[in-house]
Order: sequence, then structure tokens, then C-alpha cells
Amino acid sequence: MVLIPTLVKDQRGGIVYGLQVSDFAVEDDGIEQTVRLDEVPEGQPISLVVTIQRGRRAYYEFPRMEGLKSMLEPLFSLGTARVALVEFDREVDLARDFTSDGTLITADLNHLQPGNEGAAILDAINYSVSLLKKEPEERERVLLLISETRDHGSVLGNKLDAVVAAVGGSNTLVYTLTFSPSLSNILDTERGTNMNEMNPSPDLLAPLLMVVQAMRKNVPKTVAELTGGEYEMFETRKKFDLRMNDFTNHLHSRYMLSIAPKNPHPGLHQLRVRLKDARNKTVLARASYWAEGNR
Repeated sequence: MVLIPTLVKDQRGGIVYGLQVSDFAVEDDGIEQTVRLDEVPEGQPISLVVTIQRGRRAYYEFPRMEGLKSMLEPLFSLGTARVALVEFDREVDLARDFTSDGTLITADLNHLQPGNEGAAILDAINYSVSLLKKEPEERERVLLLISETRDHGSVLGNKLDAVVAAVGGSNTLVYTLTFSPSLSNILDTERGTNMNEMNPSPDLLAPLLMVVQAMRKNVPKTVAELTGGEYEMFETRKKFDLRMNDFTNHLHSRYMLSIAPKNPHPGLHQLRVRLKDARNKTVLARASYWAEGNR
């Protein structure tokens, strides 16, 4: 079963509710599939991993992320959310395993520390997805990644297909909030809040190759598009809070579509979700999944 959480927006960006399964069409590698639409119960249990970069210049972004703690409170208030916290620089650390106690996550976020000069985004995604895959299948699996756009120092840096496979086979929805170290450096200098100048750092194809090439340019954006999540940048605390507000609202606004492909070929499959009568509506949905081959 391939789960396809799907968000539908109108031309003003508002959420569209009330659609039926007959309104949707889903194609797997260009072949239309039989679609199922499951009712998402109010207060559906959610397993969320919040994965935060602490390496490189991420420490200067921490004041802009202050709203993260309050934005997570509505999830904990439901009583069905489990949240884990992952931090990373060159290394990936589990700061807090899954918990339903929001005060523990808040305390951890209050004590975020700067890391080294690495930003192993790919390793962090792979680790976070592996945590989510261990959660019960009836729970919605969500990854919130807060990082810059380019990977620096991942062990999996030369194995991007492994990351694509891990994400594509996990039924995980990925939201990404990114920052630009160079832009933040300029803005902080203008505001007089930049304590240290940033050191410059060296910075038809097969569907898998296309995804890998896109991932080299922008890891968070590519992963969000693969899973049907959302990708946004923030430069200020106000923008971060706005994006986090969208994140918490949209978690409970998606249609839970699914398909059951028969004998899918091993590897990456391209998904296309569309409305039969779009009428200026926009669909955000999973763009791919990964099928394991016979072993």
C-alpha cells in the first residue's frame, strides 16, 4: 500500500475541503491506478521527528526559531502525538527519543548548542526516516527538517540513491524550513548582530538520476517534493513563525489517498496526483515511491 497524503489549495492559498475519492486521479509511471480515500480521524496519532541543524552557521538561526516550541504545543495538546528531536552537524545525534511530554522537547530546544563545521543533511534525513519506520503503521509519520539547503559532510553524500530509496519506501511526509547562511550573514551584519564573519566553504534521463541531481542542488526541497510535503525558506523570526503555523495547520488538512500497485517494478516510481476538475486548484502530493526488488 502506497500512502499519498494530499493537500489541495485554492488560488488564494486556502485549503480546499469536502472532495471525494472520485475527484482524484493518481498515475503510477503514467498508468492510472484505483484510488482509495481513507477518512482521517480527528486527532489521528502522529509521530513527528524534528531534525535541526546545529553545525556551520546554524547557531545564528536559533533566535529566529524561538516560535518552534509554541507551535508544537497544539500537537501535544491532542494527547496522541509522539515527538522525537534529532540534532546534527557532521554527526547525527538523537537528542530526545519519541515522547508525549512537550516539556521535555521544550527543555531540549532551550538548550540547543552550536556544532562543528559540518551539516550532514543526508545522514540526518536517513537517520530520522529510520526512526519513523519503527513507529506503528497506523500513526502518521512526519519529518520536520530545519537546515540550510546544501549538504556538507554526509557519509551518504556519494550514495544519494540510498537516501531516495529510504524516503521513498517509508510513507513519511517531509516538511522543510531552510535558511541561507550567506543571506543570514548579510542581514545580521546590517543589523549589527553578526559576531563573526562567515568563512566561505567550498561548496529522457532516468527518474532516479533526475532526483539525485536535484538533491545535489537542494536537499530539503527535493525531499519535500518527493513526499508531498512543503518547502519554505525563512530569514526572520516572523517568517519562521508563519511557516510553522502553516505546518501545524496543514498536518490535519490533507486527504489520505492510497493505491495498491500490482507487481511494481523495483526502484523509483513516479506518481502524479491530479484533480479531474482542477478549476484553479493546486495539488501538493507525493511525487514518487520506492519499490523493493526480489531478494
